[in-house]
Amino acid sequence: MGFERIVIVGAGVMGQGLAETIAATGTEVILLDRTARRAERGIEKIGENIDHAIEKWGLTASDKKAIMSRIAPSTDLQVVKDADLIIEAIPDQRRRKIELFGRLDDLCADDTIIITNTATLSITELAASTNRPDKIIGMHFLNPVPKIPLVEIVRGLNTSDDTYNKACEFAEILGKTPVLVYEYPGYITTRVIVPLLNEAMHVLMEGVATAEDIDTAMKLGYGFNVGPLALADLMGLDVVMSWMENLLSELSEHKYNPCPLLRKMVRAGHLGVKSGEGFFKYDNEGNRIKKTSTETERE
Repeated sequence: MGFERIVIVGAGVMGQGLAETIAATGTEVILLDRTARRAERGIEKIGENIDHAIEKWGLTASDKKAIMSRIAPSTDLQVVKDADLIIEAIPDQRRRKIELFGRLDDLCADDTIIITNTATLSITELAASTNRPDKIIGMHFLNPVPKIPLVEIVRGLNTSDDTYNKACEFAEILGKTPVLVYEYPGYITTRVIVPLLNEAMHVLMEGVATAEDIDTAMKLGYGFNVGPLALADLMGLDVVMSWMENLLSELSEHKYNPCPLLRKMVRAGHLGVKSGEGFFKYDNEGNRIKKTSTETERE
């Protein structure tokens, strides 16, 4: 493998999934975040996720030991100096990402490729905050990263062919099918799924049907593996709302204006699986509590 030392910046849900997926290939990875607690909690969650896979016979205890041994936590941004590849996986907030890219550019070796996992922001704009726009590329992985076989590879205006080819090689090593996307707000998956999620939320808010029945209708009627409201819960309602706001800002199209019910739920801290409550309720391990949904179904 051409990348022997990988640093992931951001130990949230996406950073965790990326770290697990990369470590499973036999590669060492550093999971970096602003505080030791965040970084360590990220690794704890990876262990919990692997435990769930073991329970379902997807992995073994030996697999877990090998994967966990290859992931190290850190709070020191200086570790990127020795990285062959950096993956940025912090929240989709333009200002924070631009600031981080500027710092990474100052610290990294000149030939280091920096990947962003952004779902909606401009690769070209992020690259412009560095002196290496040819080595900046987007790789939009979907959650849960270890299970979803797709990655959107997004070229910025100045992304080089060499960087693109290495990103494709990296995707192949991870066992992902790469789809080339020419930069445009939302790319493919986010742009298509967001209006669907938003409309499902409006149907719920308007009292047309319950959350349970909306998801059942979409699963059975259109062959979805998971309903739109459960999917939004899995993604994180705050994350979904940030995608909508970014797309609304970029495209000025009303279909991306977050449903008022979504705004209310995010303000209330009902963020989905990660908070234990969203359109449905979840236990401490993230398993949905059957036949129980929030009062928002009746509002």
